[in-house]
Amino acid sequence: MRRAGRAAGEVLAEVGRAVRAGVTTDELDAIAHQACIARGAYPSPLNYHGFPKSLCTSVNEVILHGIPDSRPLADGDIVSLDVTLYLDGVHGDCCASFPVGEVDEESRRLLRVGEECLLRGIEAVCPGRPISDVGRAVENHAAAHGYGVVRSFCGHGIGEDFHTDPQVLHYYDPRANQVMEEGMTFTVEPMLTAGSYRHVIWPDGWTAATADGKRAVQFEHTLLVTGEGAEILTARP
Repeated sequence: MRRAGRAAGEVLAEVGRAVRAGVTTDELDAIAHQACIARGAYPSPLNYHGFPKSLCTSVNEVILHGIPDSRPLADGDIVSLDVTLYLDGVHGDCCASFPVGEVDEESRRLLRVGEECLLRGIEAVCPGRPISDVGRAVENHAAAHGYGVVRSFCGHGIGEDFHTDPQVLHYYDPRANQVMEEGMTFTVEPMLTAGSYRHVIWPDGWTAATADGKRAVQFEHTLLVTGEGAEILTARP
């Protein structure tokens, strides 16, 4: 898991460096694909339940699962890049949102708070505590800044399978009472919105966008629960 996580973080960093006005999300997908192959890994999204690309690229109002295409990014956009790869029999999964050129102050604030929410969620990971602590920490920080937290998608267990238990909610629900245990691996991946947390699915069957058309960000790491807290397996170099 450490090797797969490290490789995923490296690929995300490589693709992130290519983000600029004028680049297409198809071009970013090609960079991600080749970066996975160069590390002896397979891009997990490719053909996963029919997903057609190696990378998820979610631009502006798209929350997650955006499909790369020929649209060039424009100055002022924001784009979330979700990288997952399969290496040595396990998956590593991570995501970050990036500004394209000069973005407005509201987008910069959304990006900053989104990453802070990820860190708050990670800090809440503790063996012996219910997994709802993660959602509580994320939701409290997002709400303090006036942002919505997407409820229809969540973090997940990961390892030999891409998605497995436990489900990791990014809002507080007392029913999420599974106790975190040392050795667990799962993702924390809060999705914040500038407006409503509700979403719509585009006709492609994959792309989830905000119902009100306002911008969204996503930040994600794969974590290992340790005796003291969490080890980030997908840290970017």
